[in-house]
Amino acid sequence: MTKLILGIFTLMVIISSPLYADITGKLVHYKAGNTKLVGYIAYDNSLTGKRPGVIIVPDWWGHGKFVRDRARALAKQGYTAMVMDNYGNGLYVEPPSEASALMNKFTANPKTMETRFDATYKTLISHKTVDSKQVAAIGYSLGGLVVLEMARLGKNLNGVASIWGVIGKPARPAGKGQVKASILVLAPAKDGWAPVKEVNNLKKEMKAAGASIKVITYPGTKHGFSRPDADARAKKYNTLPIRYNAKATKQSRNDLNAFLKTSFE
Repeated sequence: MTKLILGIFTLMVIISSPLYADITGKLVHYKAGNTKLVGYIAYDNSLTGKRPGVIIVPDWWGHGKFVRDRARALAKQGYTAMVMDNYGNGLYVEPPSEASALMNKFTANPKTMETRFDATYKTLISHKTVDSKQVAAIGYSLGGLVVLEMARLGKNLNGVASIWGVIGKPARPAGKGQVKASILVLAPAKDGWAPVKEVNNLKKEMKAAGASIKVITYPGTKHGFSRPDADARAKKYNTLPIRYNAKATKQSRNDLNAFLKTSFE
């Protein structure tokens, strides 16, 4: 009888493990004003009940495989994750000159960022699997800039994480008591889009606002350290100072998972 009980328990553990997750990932069409947006949502069908939601804001390339893979990975962790469409129509672009032009247009009007983020947020919390009171946002490069701006605006988020994110002068510095989200910055040791001075200014700004902020810097890393295709892109576009780092990728994902878990407690 003891062996039978142990066998049943072991089977239940195996079935409930990430190996047996039933991940659904699909495109989702939504709008911000008159702009048609195409995001991507991923969740585990083998789970029951509502769970925290995570918005993923892409880097300057737009809505591509990298962020969809990250959404599926978060779904395996028990979240429902949604990729935001930065540019409209699910656009993904190359080369860097085109990505830069679209990024500059996107960031020129802070209201554009906000309305598209808000549309993504509303779409995510309306999903049948999402607990609307537990939502976080993470962003890569350009996406890091976006989620930090949303934190400054006091969006109803449990946490925001900037991962090799762009750190620059805010559209409007955070006001005292305005930031609701805990903030995590996962920064490369050497990054032209996130100079040490600007990261330090961000820490000072958030502490003055009374916000919770943690910055983790990974030695020997550059921008894009968790993109598996970073080296290939650096070779293809030799002006890009980006490099993949397997060790930092693993550590940063562990750090992010710990942050999300704490944010949703």
